[in-house]
This record gives sequence, structure tokens and C-alpha cells, in this order.
Amino acid sequence: MKSKVKLRQKIAITIIVLIAARLGIFIPIPGIDHNSFYNSLGQNGLVNFLNIFSGGGFYTIGIFALGIVPYINSSIIMQMLTKIIPELESIQKEEGEAGRQKTIQITRYLTFGWALLQSLAISLWIKPYVFNWDKFFILDCVLTLTTGSIIIMWFSEIITEYGIGNGASLLIFQNIVSGVPKNLSKYTNNIYQKESIIQFSLLAIFFASMLIVTILIQEGKRKVIIISAKQLGKIQELNPRSYIPLKLNQGGVMPLVFASAAMALPPYLSQAIEHKNILNIFNAFLPNHFLYIPLYCVLITVFSYFYSSLVLNPEDIAKNLKKMGASIPNIRPGENTIIYLKSILNKLTFLGAIFLFIIALVPSVISYSTRIDSFKGLGVTSLLILVSVAIDTAKQIQTYIISQQYDNMME
Repeated sequence: MKSKVKLRQKIAITIIVLIAARLGIFIPIPGIDHNSFYNSLGQNGLVNFLNIFSGGGFYTIGIFALGIVPYINSSIIMQMLTKIIPELESIQKEEGEAGRQKTIQITRYLTFGWALLQSLAISLWIKPYVFNWDKFFILDCVLTLTTGSIIIMWFSEIITEYGIGNGASLLIFQNIVSGVPKNLSKYTNNIYQKESIIQFSLLAIFFASMLIVTILIQEGKRKVIIISAKQLGKIQELNPRSYIPLKLNQGGVMPLVFASAAMALPPYLSQAIEHKNILNIFNAFLPNHFLYIPLYCVLITVFSYFYSSLVLNPEDIAKNLKKMGASIPNIRPGENTIIYLKSILNKLTFLGAIFLFIIALVPSVISYSTRIDSFKGLGVTSLLILVSVAIDTAKQIQTYIISQQYDNMME
């Protein structure tokens, strides 16, 4: 009974914080001609992409316009710095909880600095739409947006610590879901006006299939069986429950997010460049041009390998196995184990990247074959994030319920 009450409290805290975070997006910064600003952003691909993660904050320029993006960027930068700087790696691995708190504090400082830079860039970017643009407006805009970003970071930590967990992911989840009704209304109107019920049914089947494949990719894993020192003479009696789970898509949705963000830059930059030769180079990477798909595939693959190296280190796994007195059957501990794990990870990462690329192309292929442009708006990046966060949150709740039941049994 106590576990149910605690779970309800956690869910209630999470919902209240999410509502507060959503309301802040619609409190606009004063002094901006919001109508002209909104009308000018319709064809801006980069802003439309960033809007996915801010829940429409870049259209309204509200106090929470930056959303959780600075915190996410800072967390990724911190992961990279931990791999590059030995001091940070030792703090994280050897100092336990104190080291974790230091790492979190550094991430907060990075978030503050990143939010300042983004706020300053936005205050300069919206200059044509400001009634009285001066140093006072810049200061006001920077302070407001930076403060809003810090508050959102605080919200995410509240959800992680006192709510159901995954604070940053749930904030992104909410922002994506908030745009679904608007996209679906446009899509439904388009269907009724232009297309038949049969085509709509086919699209629904395609969408359901894509959802199933997405879940399979997110949950797919290779089980590397391990054996303890006590079992070395009984290899025929290996415990199938003793294994290292290596995910097919180790980097999650991040490779697709980075690749999509990079592919959104050429259309944006081509509008600002006037030099003919440089413009021709950028045009080759625009959608429906010959270099767009190859570059998209390369970027997804590169980011998949990059992020996989940040998430999982074969050397650390080999060291931990050695400390536990465990090993992989028929593989010698130490260097051979590292080489074996790297080989498996490279293969899994490549397969995961190809699957991500194929899924990313599905909306464009269906849109081209059925001539329904609105299907592109369903967003594979958004779908992957929604599926990933939903699965992780469900597992978090399930783990909490099991742990509470175990505690009750011990009492």
C-alpha cells in the first residue's frame, strides 16, 4: 500500500512540474513583434528542427524558449570531456557519489555558459522583429532566457530525484507530444481533401510497421555470455542469465538527432550565402539533390560510432570482468576480451546505423510514392525519441514497484 502511495506522489510531482514547464513556453518576452516573427519562420528548417525539442518555444520566444537543450548539450560535452580529460574520468569512476555530484555540478556550470551563448545569439537573431532593440533589450533577453533555461534544468532534476525519473527525457517527450495534435489535424484535413480512405489505411499500416521496427531496434541486443571462475570446468552448464547485453542501437536516438541537425544547416546557410560557387556546393546537399542521401547516411554512421564510444568502453568492461573473476567462454581475459568486444560493438553499431538510416528515409519514400507531403511531418526523430523515452519510463516505474515490493517483504 505504501509503495502505491509513494508511486502516486512521484507521478503527481512529475505531472505538476511538466505542466509548469509547459506553461512557461507561452509567457512571451516583451518588446517583440511576435506576429511578423512567427510568419517569417515557416520555411526555416533549422528552427523547425529546434522547435521539436523546445515544444514551440522558438516560435513564441517565451521565457522557456531554450528548454532543456542547453542541459542536453552540456551533458554530451561533459561525456566527451570525461573521455578526453583523465582527471574528470578518475573523479567519475573513483570518488563514488562525491564524484558524481562534482560531475553534475560541472554540467550545471556548462549549462549556464551554454544558455548564455544561445540567449545572446537569439537576442541578435531577432533584432529585425524587436520594436526597440538596444543594449537594455539584449541584457533583458539574455537574462530572461538564461534564467528560464536554468529553471528547466532544475525541473528536470526534480523529476529525476523526486518524480518517476528521466527528467530531461520526459521534458523532451512532452515538447514533442505537444506538437502532435497540430500535425495530425493538418494531416487529417489533407487526407479528407485530397486522398482516399485506402491510401490513408496504407499509411496507417506503414506507420504501425515503422513503430514496431523502431521498438525492435531500441530493444534489440546481443547477449555476450560470461562465465565465472567457479564454472570454468563446466562450460557445458553455462547460465544463460549471466551475460553482457550489448544493444543494437547503442547510441539511442542521439546519432539521428545530430545528423538531422547537421542536415538542417545547408538549407539555412544557403539562404545567407550569395557567392555562386559556394552556393552551388550547399545546394548539392539540399533535400531532393544527389548528395543529400549519401551525406545523411555517412553522418548517421559517424555519429553512431562516436556516441557508441562515449556510452560503452570495451576496456572498462574487460577490467570489470577481470575484477569479478569472470570471462567470456573461449576468450582470454585482458587484451583478447577487449578485441572481441570491440569487434562485436563495431558490427552492432554499423547495423544499428543502417537501420536508423532506413527508418529515417521511410517517411520521404512514402511521401514521394503516395504524394502526401504531410507524412514527412510525422518525424522519425520524434518517433524514436517518443518510443525510447516511453520504454525507459515504463522500465523505471516497473523497477521502482519491484524494489518497493522487495522492501515490504524484507520488513
